[in-house]
Parts: sequence; structure tokens; C-alpha cells
Amino acid sequence: MISKGIRGAITVEENTAEAIGAATIRLLKEIVAKNNIEVDMISHVIFTLTDDLNADFPAKYARVNLRWRDVAMMCFHELDVPGSLARCLRALVVINCSEEFIPEFVYLEGAEKLRK
Repeated sequence: MISKGIRGAITVEENTAEAIGAATIRLLKEIVAKNNIEVDMISHVIFTLTDDLNADFPAKYARVNLRWRDVAMMCFHELDVPGSLARCLRALVVINCSEEFIPEFVYLEGAEKLRK
């Protein structure tokens, strides 16, 4: 068994706890569905948010709403590069899997333009 990371990103409509929570849940559910992930496969999750998103912690919504209580999670600010995508929440979900597993990355809303 090895570990592999699954990247994902979504833009958030506004800097509110509700918007960050909804975007977090939507992104994580899509990552889980597209990759057939069981919670016990998840090693850890790293979230980053652009500087214009600071109303809440994305990890809280994974822990409470998705019941990922035993998953290690951390939240960070994304590097503030001039001209980069605004109001963007990114996630790196690291899972324990077989060597043959091929991750499917997920980019939603305005974040789709990150991977055209």
C-alpha cells in the first residue's frame, strides 16, 4: 500500500462561513465520489485558501458535516501571487491506496480554469 494525493479546488462566492462551508462540502464530496474513497483510506487533508477567504476553517466542515473526525487536517493561506484566481479554496486529500490507483482531480466553479 502507498499514499497518493488527490488535488481539488473550488471558488467560493463570498467570504462568509456559510459560503466556505458549502464550497468545502461540495468539493470534498465530489473528490470522494469521483475517486471511490472510503473515509478510512484518508491519511490527511491539507486545505489552502486565498487571502480574501478568512471567515472560517474548511476543516471544520469536513469534521462536522462529513464526520471525518479521525482525519488529520490543516488549513493554510495560499501564496498571494499577483493575478492569481481570487476566492479559491484548494484541497489536497492524501489517501492510502494501491499502487495502481489513478487519482481523478476535481476543479469546480471558477477553479475549472486552473486545469484547462
